[in-house]
Amino acid sequence: MNPKDTVQAMMDAIQMGDFESAKSYLSNDFKFSGAVPEPISRQEWIEMSTNLKAAFPDLDYQFTTDGSSGDTVNVSAQLRGTHKGNLDLTAMHMGVIPATGKSFKAAREHGKAMLRDGKVISLALDPTQGAGLMAILDQLGVKIPHVA
Repeated sequence: MNPKDTVQAMMDAIQMGDFESAKSYLSNDFKFSGAVPEPISRQEWIEMSTNLKAAFPDLDYQFTTDGSSGDTVNVSAQLRGTHKGNLDLTAMHMGVIPATGKSFKAAREHGKAMLRDGKVISLALDPTQGAGLMAILDQLGVKIPHVA
């Protein structure tokens, strides 16, 4: 599978809520950054994705792969969904945020996925005003807790 197809397959699995399949595309040392206050590991990203799906059952990533060069794939995403379940952010020291029933639509984010030996080693999104976890919480009217 070429790098672009690998990244697309990983994100398709995340979109469908098939987190075990998504994990199979990630290297053991995978890091996710840009949309969270600090970079997180493979396990933390899968847990966050699982928690987002539980909190936003209709979560739509609107994920695209916009081209590639070698083992680097340009990506973009624009998340939207309705907060119908508890959002568990305890792993980020932010507690559990009860369902608000509100919808959000984040700004489109762009970034890069990097691969090594056919596995995604990093997914780094560029800082984007109106995107990322803090922007989502703001749109939901959630008081953003202090991150320890």
